[in-house]
Amino acid sequence: MATVVLVGTLDTKGAEYGWLRELLRGGGVEVLVVDTGVIGAPHFAADVPREEVARAAGADLAALRAGGDRGAAVTAMARGAAEVVARLHEAGRLHCVMAIGGSGGISIATRAMRGLPLGVPKLMVSSMAAGDVSPYVGYADITMMYSVVDIAGINTISAPVLAKAADAAVGMAKGFAAAGRRALRPADLAGGERPLVRA
Repeated sequence: MATVVLVGTLDTKGAEYGWLRELLRGGGVEVLVVDTGVIGAPHFAADVPREEVARAAGADLAALRAGGDRGAAVTAMARGAAEVVARLHEAGRLHCVMAIGGSGGISIATRAMRGLPLGVPKLMVSSMAAGDVSPYVGYADITMMYSVVDIAGINTISAPVLAKAADAAVGMAKGFAAAGRRALRPADLAGGERPLVRA
């Protein structure tokens, strides 16, 4: 079965991630949730808890929490999320990675997305999509979807936006899995008559 990996802060966006998880499951995919929250209690138990994400970054969650430095915590959890997501991809347990949130949440999630090879479906839903997304996307093939409103609860605007995003993630994951697609590497594209140039 195709698997969508959700990467997000289950303390500040737990209700929204829980709702999104059910939408994705209803679309016929498996869902794995990676919790990147630090301060508040998670709204539900993640498949990959925040302690494991911190350890993957070589950090200690309690120390990050006690330090009170949001920047340091975001950097550490982004590093850990990238490691966790890469492992899931290598294990064949990721057919699409998706995240929702504001600037903090997407800085963590898109760090993980940028570490995945070209061709692996990546979907980010955020109010930040209305502005300059180059710091989040870099040179990766991340699909950015504008959330229209801040992601702060499920309401008459966020519900249809997230529902469309879930449909997109389900389609990308199933397509990637069913076609036996794999990530593209430069060697896959080379060997033709024309040389390949990478920026």
